[in-house]
Amino acid sequence: MSFEQFEEYSLWLGVGGLILFMVFIVWNLAKESKAGRFGTLILFIALGLGLLGFLIKTVLVEILGLG
Repeated sequence: MSFEQFEEYSLWLGVGGLILFMVFIVWNLAKESKAGRFGTLILFIALGLGLLGFLIKTVLVEILGLG
């Protein structure tokens, strides 16, 4: 395994871990605040939009070859 491959795999693993941790944080926030189903949905939509924007930007950069 080359150093570049290691860096790429580490980046994907690290970012994926952070994304999962952010999902856990939002779920835990909803649970501790007793938000209910609708409140949990709103939390995931509102706080997940930033994450979704990041993912869409990454996909578009790869597709368009701007990176």
